[in-house]
Amino acid sequence: MKITGFAVVAIASIIVWAIGLSAPAYADPDTDFDNQLAGYGIYGPHDYNPYLGKIVCRRLAQGVDPDAAASAHFLSNNLPRGTTQVQAYQFLGSAISIYCPDMAPKLQNIPAR
Repeated sequence: MKITGFAVVAIASIIVWAIGLSAPAYADPDTDFDNQLAGYGIYGPHDYNPYLGKIVCRRLAQGVDPDAAASAHFLSNNLPRGTTQVQAYQFLGSAISIYCPDMAPKLQNIPAR
């Protein structure tokens, strides 16, 4: 059986069209982040916590916070009253793991304050 160039193009077009109609399979990182925080007992508005997590990543990347301790301090000032230091570090670790995994080395060698 000999397939002409036109038939190959038609079949390829159908495949591309079918793939385009399929629903994208991806997770929502903001929802994943909120769910992870809920496991630590950290709650807040769905938009606020992911926003704060992304800000922490930006601050680390731009050198505003030179280390994880400075980021945790920033978080302590911006999370609800009663948030523990442990929860601030849990928030930071979750933010880094979801939004900026390239900043993971900042979690090592945390200086004492």
